[in-house]
Amino acid sequence: MEALTLKRYSPKTHEAYVRSVCDLARYYGRSPDRIGNEEVRSYLLHLHNEKKLSASSVNVALSGLRFFYGQVLERSIAEVERSLPRPVKPKQVARVYSLAEIKLLLDRGCLQPRHRAFLMTVYGAGLRVNEACHLQLADIESARMMIRVNRGKGAKDRYTLLSPWLLEELRLYWRSYRPRLWLFPSPQDRTRPLNDRTAQKMFYAALARAGLANKGGIHALRHSFATHLLEAGVEITIIKKLLGHRNLATTANYLHVCGERFAQIRSPLEFIDREPAAS
Repeated sequence: MEALTLKRYSPKTHEAYVRSVCDLARYYGRSPDRIGNEEVRSYLLHLHNEKKLSASSVNVALSGLRFFYGQVLERSIAEVERSLPRPVKPKQVARVYSLAEIKLLLDRGCLQPRHRAFLMTVYGAGLRVNEACHLQLADIESARMMIRVNRGKGAKDRYTLLSPWLLEELRLYWRSYRPRLWLFPSPQDRTRPLNDRTAQKMFYAALARAGLANKGGIHALRHSFATHLLEAGVEITIIKKLLGHRNLATTANYLHVCGERFAQIRSPLEFIDREPAAS
């Protein structure tokens, strides 16, 4: 835990990496510092072949064990990684909501101002759900019309957009709920931020009321934010900064989503009145 803290890993990474080491120790029934590299390799094969875990789950387990043995015990498991290629996660094209669907979600899906303000914030600023849950009042910089994201993914800080409409909505929400520290506090304990799972349930309930399909959870609102900006002509490098992506290649995935619209676009040749073809 000290090593993870010094490396500034997020609480979610803390939980995932510690779980990886605990699961390994439980599997063999002894302390992980007494487990050899060949046994680590056998355990990872067990996760893949017998437990049928997804590629991303095996990747998380491997990352957690690599960190524990390398950073804590100062013991390399490079030979394990070389003999066990990291499974490739199947590439999936992000599914997004149209502007009309976003409006329907906000107008018909949100019964409470708190729910509407939260979902508007996730979409309007392109936030990850955990980032939105951990926003504080001080992060809404209305003078600059920006939202500060503290310790986003990878423990990085960044700024993103604050829409005038969103600012108006947040002010209406504040007058009704009067949050003090966290912009969206937990309903059970206002000294703590809204829980990620509660936010997901809020989103699913809004989808049901609006009669919309689930396109990958609340994260689809972030995908929609990026896609709609691309379709509006915003430069991809700017969108990369707004999303907090480390690599441009990650942001470029949204180009494939926009490509689905190409089939609906007519060539300018179709705008020209043609002379009847000569017989």
